[in-house]
Amino acid sequence: MMMCLGQFVFSLSTLAYQDFQRQTQWRHPSNSRVGARPARQFAGPGDDTITLQGLLAPELTGSIESLDKLREMADTGSAWPLVEGTGRVYGLYAIEGLNEGRTLFFQDGAARRIEFTVNLVRVDDDRVDRMGTLA
Repeated sequence: MMMCLGQFVFSLSTLAYQDFQRQTQWRHPSNSRVGARPARQFAGPGDDTITLQGLLAPELTGSIESLDKLREMADTGSAWPLVEGTGRVYGLYAIEGLNEGRTLFFQDGAARRIEFTVNLVRVDDDRVDRMGTLA
């Protein structure tokens, strides 16, 4: 197991990602001042996003149904705990986007190679109920 998003497990048999990118921001709004640099004030955390990129090769590893499962999860609008295989808990994340690109086709139109990108966004705990649904 590489990582879990709720009950969905990222692994070689489902979706194995090769690239993990995390971007965390903090808010510092500014007010213009005459004759001086703008005044800034720390206003708290901003967006925390994670992007997972990988390759699905249905002949060898992974399952095309895994992408369908992620789409079903995204359709609910819910947020789920994101936990790394090491046990590290990242927090509650919702699926913000899923991109897939298919190449190297069989005669029947099935793809041998599917590249995917999953975009996750952290959802504050005070906006999520106990079932993981956005309030």
